[in-house]
This record gives sequence, structure tokens and C-alpha cells, in this order.
Amino acid sequence: MSDRITLKGLRARGRHGVLASEREEGQDFLVDVVLDIDLRGAARHDDLSRTVDYGELADRLVAVITGEPVNLIETLADRLVTVCLDDKRVETATVTVHKPHAPIPHEFADVAVRLRRGRADR
Repeated sequence: MSDRITLKGLRARGRHGVLASEREEGQDFLVDVVLDIDLRGAARHDDLSRTVDYGELADRLVAVITGEPVNLIETLADRLVTVCLDDKRVETATVTVHKPHAPIPHEFADVAVRLRRGRADR
């Protein structure tokens, strides 16, 4: 499928990580989402109900990021991809979680985990 919805750079503050300081202070996480979905019906009928409302999706993703803390961004990414696949029209979802302020004692540009899941993976 070549139809896609992309949401890049969604930022929210979470308290994810294995260190006590990460849980106490929290930090910003950036999330990119790519949804593979058939958009022909939405385009043909100019109808929001025939596609994913990306504003509503962003609200649901932010609720996960700001919600219950987890140790690993792998776990966070898995929860986020599950939210994306809750919409039955989404064939596959790719979620990338960036942790730009990870506690690494060296200069770095980014740490990220990317998961790609489809209907068959649920």
C-alpha cells in the first residue's frame, strides 16, 4: 500500500527510564508515526470519518507518553504502536521514539527505537 499518514516530532514530557532521576525529573520524548492506510475513500468523499484523525491520534499518543512510566523506550514504543493499530483501517504502523536527553555520558545526537507492526503482529 502506498497511502500513508505521517506525524513527525510529536513532543511530550514523560518519566520513562531505569534511573531514579529520569523518573523524578522526567524528560521530553519525540515520537514519529507512519501509518499505512488506504486513503482512497477519504479522498474520494472528502470525509474525515474515512481516515485517521491525526489530532485525535496525537492526543492518544501523548496520553501514553505522559502516562504510566516504563523502564525501556522499547516498551513505550510498543504501547504507542498498539494505539496506532487500534484503528482497524491501519494496515501497518511504524513508531519511532526518540530520547534526545538520554543519560549517556558522551556527546550524542539522538537515541531512538523504531518498531514496525502490522495487523498480523497483534
